Amino acid sequence: MSAREEILARIGKAVAGAADVEIPRHYRTDQQVEDPQVEDIVGLFAERVDDYRAIVHVLPAAEVPAKIDEAVAGRRMIVPDGFDREGGWADLDTADGVITSCAVAIAETGTIVLDHGPGQGTRAQTLVPDYHLCVVRADQIVAGVPEAIARLDPARPLTWISGPSATSDIELNRVEGVHGPRTLEVIIST
Repeated sequence: MSAREEILARIGKAVAGAADVEIPRHYRTDQQVEDPQVEDIVGLFAERVDDYRAIVHVLPAAEVPAKIDEAVAGRRMIVPDGFDREGGWADLDTADGVITSCAVAIAETGTIVLDHGPGQGTRAQTLVPDYHLCVVRADQIVAGVPEAIARLDPARPLTWISGPSATSDIELNRVEGVHGPRTLEVIIST
């Protein structure tokens, strides 16, 4: 018997004969942004990402390729399979950064979610380099977490990114780049 099976058997024995209790669950399955006056979820997402000290650009789709070229100039970039871009390949050991798309982005929290599908790279590719450039299409931005969850496949590996990697020590000194990229740059394609 595995440890898991043993624990579940003990729990089953402890609750044997107990009455079934209905537990009310009132989960929000859709969400409006906090402020009902905010109609521009792209603008809210950009504002929240900026609050996390990320670099943010909101551009028309036609201007995105030039901004990508400008952002990655002189950098050895990992370009994951499925990302619509030529050249700039680097391996994990020599890369200065990674460029990805995303699965979904959340306006209310300023969070980018990767499910590591086409164009999103592997976890190592997105967490090891010091620089991450993420291109987010406006149609990928949802108002809140419940809407994001509805778009995601729970069987896929999910990485939730809310700004550059940062942590604080006991004296509240902020240290960036310990658990992921020190610099996050986001291009929002409208």
